[in-house]
Amino acid sequence: MKAMILAAGRGERMRPLTDHTPKPLLRANGKPLIEYTIEHLASAGFNQIVINLAHLGEQIAAYCGDGERWGVRIRYSDEGDTALETAGGIAKALPLLGEAPFLTLNADVACDFPLEKLRTVDVDLAHLVMIPNPPHHPAGDFAVTPTGQLSEVGSGKLTYSGIGVYRPALFANLAIEPLKLRPVLNGAIQAGRISGERYNGYWLDIGTPERLHDLSERLTKAAESAA
Repeated sequence: MKAMILAAGRGERMRPLTDHTPKPLLRANGKPLIEYTIEHLASAGFNQIVINLAHLGEQIAAYCGDGERWGVRIRYSDEGDTALETAGGIAKALPLLGEAPFLTLNADVACDFPLEKLRTVDVDLAHLVMIPNPPHHPAGDFAVTPTGQLSEVGSGKLTYSGIGVYRPALFANLAIEPLKLRPVLNGAIQAGRISGERYNGYWLDIGTPERLHDLSERLTKAAESAA
């Protein structure tokens, strides 16, 4: 199974840090965020990775290269100066992702979810990892029904973690233009073709300088404990 790291976002809430450095190259405990993501994928057995690029994307490509130093192969989907949002970015990258289900994850999320279990997950059109609602997103996105399907209605809504497995068919007929993920998911959810699971472990959306600092402190303490 191939994996796609979504790394094309502008990182507006991180400004001025992202004025001259793309968000995935911001450092936590001395290492770029995207490097943690690549290491997480590599340790879970994902050795073919696609990274989409937009804002200052040439810096990401220069840093990550072909992925050899992590034992993976990296290819790039360049969206130019304007990011295509999640669904548009995935649609553009389909020629690199192939015909089989693929994993996507956000470059600005820190999570200890065991990605290796997604290599064999049963997926219709998509399978999303959901997490308890964080303070900055209290209303959640979707509920997980007792049968494991996602629903837009009902109590107990959870937040999409940014980690999911998709079949190319979900994006195959989309125009290559800026398009968010939610409109693409809605119809498939109503048709009962998207499953999900709840994960209660560590998860952090590194969306602000404060959360970047929190992640750096967590990683520093973990390194000190392991020493």
